[in-house]
Order: sequence, then structure tokens, then C-alpha cells
Amino acid sequence: MHNNHCCRVVLTGGPGGGKTTAADLFRRELGEDVVIVPEAATILYTGGFPRSEDPDVRRSIQSAIYHVQRNLEDIQSTHYKSRVLLCDRGTVDGAAYWPEADSKGFFDFLSTSIEKELARYDHVVFFETAAVGGMSIEGGNPTRIENLDQAILLDKKLRALWSQHPKFHFVPHQKSFLGKISTALFIMSSIVKGQSKKK
Repeated sequence: MHNNHCCRVVLTGGPGGGKTTAADLFRRELGEDVVIVPEAATILYTGGFPRSEDPDVRRSIQSAIYHVQRNLEDIQSTHYKSRVLLCDRGTVDGAAYWPEADSKGFFDFLSTSIEKELARYDHVVFFETAAVGGMSIEGGNPTRIENLDQAILLDKKLRALWSQHPKFHFVPHQKSFLGKISTALFIMSSIVKGQSKKK
């Protein structure tokens, strides 16, 4: 795993899965045991970072997001060694947004590997997109641009990547968002309690 004692949990999944809402709820429910690492892509896009469908531009965008994400995580790890880091997305996510179908190109471009990036995290909590149930994914994140079909495709790509992690926790879509959040909170509570026992 990573070179410090801070437990890292990545919250990921397709667009409209509820992970950002869940992260805020986890912080409220679990208190000082956790600290959130915000989503790098949202920080960049809301700050005016350009978007484009041009393959070269998309490579540069994902490279920038990757480096910002790594640095955000490492900064929080340094500041909060005794807390569980809740990472709103992780460094592997960019592979699903890479312009080429083969995600290996993403890791090669960044001189890393999926094995190295997965090893940065102790747990993966994957929120399946609400798009699989035909539900609207609008409203949660103002920078989201995907339609339902695109969200489902991204969800599949992301799941294929992250499910390779040995501690992959899948939170399926439910008609009741409260039910989905309750499932995820049970998983997170178990992770935090496990960390507390190690101290």
C-alpha cells in the first residue's frame, strides 16, 4: 500500500451514483474519524479548466486531473495521519475517460500501472449509477455532462477497473436513495471501526 499510516478509501462509480452526497453524509455521521479529499475534476472544471472532445486535449485533461488528485490525497495524508481519508474518486478513474478504448494507454502515458494506482487505496466503495434504473442523474454535480447511456458505459468501465482491487465493495443502485446510502454507511462504518481497532 502507500507509504504512510493513513487509511485511504476511494468513493467512486458512474456519474449520478450519489458518491459526493454520500461522502458528505459519512463525514457528518462518522465525525472526526474521517476527512474528505474532494474530487479533483470538479475543482478543475468549476475553476474554468477547459473541456474538449479532441483526443489530445482529453489526454492532457486526464493527466492534469490525475496529478491534482494524487497531490490532494498526499496533502491530506500528511495533515491527517490518524484519520480515514474519503477520496471522492481516485487516480484510476481517469482510465475510464481516456480517449482510447484500451485503458492501458492511460497508465503508460502517466508512467504508472493499474497495480500501482490500486495499491494507493485500502478500500474501494463503488456506487452504481442511478442511470441503470433509468433515473435522472441531473442536479447532483453542476459539472456533469453525461447522458444516461454515457453514464452507464462509464459505470461499466469504472467497475471493470476498480473491481480488481482486493477490497472492492459494491453498492448497487436502489429505487430508494436512502436505502442505498444506508448500505454504503454500513460498509463505511465497518471500515472505520476496523481502522480504530488497529490503533
